[in-house]
Amino acid sequence: MIDIVKFEGEKFNLGFSKIYNLKEFNVREGSDRKFFEDKNVDIILSPEKEVEKDTFNSRNSGLNQVLCNLANKNNIAIGFSFNEIIHSKNIPNTLGRMMQNVFLCRKYKLKTVLGSFANKDIEIKNKSELMSFGKVIGMNGNEIKQSLNFRKKEDLIKILK
Repeated sequence: MIDIVKFEGEKFNLGFSKIYNLKEFNVREGSDRKFFEDKNVDIILSPEKEVEKDTFNSRNSGLNQVLCNLANKNNIAIGFSFNEIIHSKNIPNTLGRMMQNVFLCRKYKLKTVLGSFANKDIEIKNKSELMSFGKVIGMNGNEIKQSLNFRKKEDLIKILK
């Protein structure tokens, strides 16, 4: 199982086989369509982050059918950040949007990534906390396991050869 963090320096292991720095992946944050069209992107992190308001009849989670199809076509994973919950001003809305994104990822067969995406060493969460986070946002056991064992596109190409 892996974790991904945003800072350099010493990292606590906390039961992970490897802790990656975010710079090792090609990551974009937000839900801009040009990110989903780029074949070099590995992870789109927190598409729900830039959404300001929901409509009267539905929740706006930053993902939709078009973006999900582009992500599937370009083999892009959707990232769910525990750090986003910690620093959220409206935790219920953020969790609800993440839950909707999990539903869309399942429906369109997208890869997902769970991580602490910590800015400081003290914000790193252990693997059981990340597994619980995945459960809270609606992932099943198999989806959580796959999300915590994410690999970069280059690594997958090397393994397949």
